[in-house]
Amino acid sequence: MKITAFGKTKEYPLDTKIIDVLKDYKKNYLDYCLCKINNVLHYLGDELYEDCEIEFLDLSTREAMYIYQSTLRYIMAYAMNELYPKSRLIFNYSISRSFYAQPVGIKEIVDEAMVKKVSDKIQEIVDKDLPIVKKVISMEKAKKIFQDMGLKSKVKLMNALRFPYTEIYELNGYYNYMYSILAPSTGFIKKFRLHLFSPGIIVQYPRAELNGEIPEFVDEAVLGSYLKEANKWGQITGASYIADYNKIVEEGNAGELIALCEARHSYNLSKLADNILAKIDEIKIVGISGPSSSGKTTFTNRLRIELTARGIKPLMISLDNYYRDDEKYPQNPDGTPDYEDVEALDLDLINDNFLKLINGESVELPIFDFKTHKRSFTKPVKLAKNQVIMIEGIHALNPILTRTIPPEAKYNVYIAPQAQLHIDSQSPISMTDIRLIRRIVRDYRERNSDPKKTMEMWSSVRRGEFKWIYPYQEEADFVFNTELTYELGAMRKIALQVLAKVKKTDKEFILATKLLNILSVVQPIDEKLIPSNSLIREFIGGSLFYEK
Repeated sequence: MKITAFGKTKEYPLDTKIIDVLKDYKKNYLDYCLCKINNVLHYLGDELYEDCEIEFLDLSTREAMYIYQSTLRYIMAYAMNELYPKSRLIFNYSISRSFYAQPVGIKEIVDEAMVKKVSDKIQEIVDKDLPIVKKVISMEKAKKIFQDMGLKSKVKLMNALRFPYTEIYELNGYYNYMYSILAPSTGFIKKFRLHLFSPGIIVQYPRAELNGEIPEFVDEAVLGSYLKEANKWGQITGASYIADYNKIVEEGNAGELIALCEARHSYNLSKLADNILAKIDEIKIVGISGPSSSGKTTFTNRLRIELTARGIKPLMISLDNYYRDDEKYPQNPDGTPDYEDVEALDLDLINDNFLKLINGESVELPIFDFKTHKRSFTKPVKLAKNQVIMIEGIHALNPILTRTIPPEAKYNVYIAPQAQLHIDSQSPISMTDIRLIRRIVRDYRERNSDPKKTMEMWSSVRRGEFKWIYPYQEEADFVFNTELTYELGAMRKIALQVLAKVKKTDKEFILATKLLNILSVVQPIDEKLIPSNSLIREFIGGSLFYEK
């Protein structure tokens, strides 16, 4: 058979493994942990039986990066099993572009010494370059394996999948399943870092947006407490994993789960409003920021109502009205205006207006016309007693936006979904994927937008978040988790319909398949059970605020 790779074509015997083709082409084959053939991802240990063109993927691609970190989770679970037989690891996505691992079933305290022991063991396993072999076994055998390992969430997942067979990976007699393709051997995991984050461990891995490098670890105290709170929430709902969520829905208790999730949002909104009320003599500006599709529109409106109920009437100011009218915008590499850059805003006018308002002066606020790129102005506005300015946007927490304002006069709020519903205890769902599904559903419903366009733009959206949002999240005085445990079930119907429109020949097909694989195992819920002021209504429609 003829195999084309890296721009060259060679002949190989039938049943040649993909990894052997890669080794023939590249001495640095360990830089590539994944490949795609006909726009479908393949395990490098698969055998080939016909002519094809192979595209090998390195860690500058998000697809390879996901497989890399899935393999790292697998190796870490294996290492823990070697060090502490019968122990388990629970994985979750975390802070500083990493994931969080919490050991279960061990007597030893998680401290620096233990973290070093685990790190050294992982490195030993990587250095040996041990084979990770994909096998297809019966679902019944898989359930028996996971039952013996004490991985109950995986047993429940096998029941939910309802297939006669499943893929599983074996390493030195150790079996596990990460709901993902894995690298063919441990030697592919060349870079990782472990940090103590009691009672667990933060695990860093290479990132696609950094071309395969590991980012600097930032100990984000604010978001760290937020992560721990999110983990507690999964225990309260009893729906940390998809199989548990499905059982709740199948038993007719979806309405109660929805009510529980909405009550949590209402409670935290009330707590936030009380915090602002307690310092109303000092606080004059409330800034709200968060990544794309966090639900900022609904959140801002619900906070506005909570504050109004406490006698605080917010003065809503849109940062979009502060775009420069001289059109001297920063530029993207291709020469087009970069409207996401903070310097695209008239920072001097923002600081002047805000400072005058909090000092009791009247101000004519700008109104920006996006067609003419010119400003007009409102009638003079004055900040009343017990009134605060509320601003929402990607730059709302950036100190440069309010550099002339005293720190005590500002109260910063960061919002984002911290996903707490996962495939199983070792296969977390990324909050980035949750946000992308939200955006795909909303873009299609509101604008009949092709899902391919939304996914194509997502990399650009993410670059903007890393540049303008995440660096300032630790400026937050309050962090609000906009996750709703039932939301995948609420979005499932329309999301499946929309993602099915992506064809196998489209470059977005691989990402669409990943999202479909998540949604396919989730039970749908009746959206009639969801209240009109729910944050998820911003995406599925029927919102009290968003439709208006």
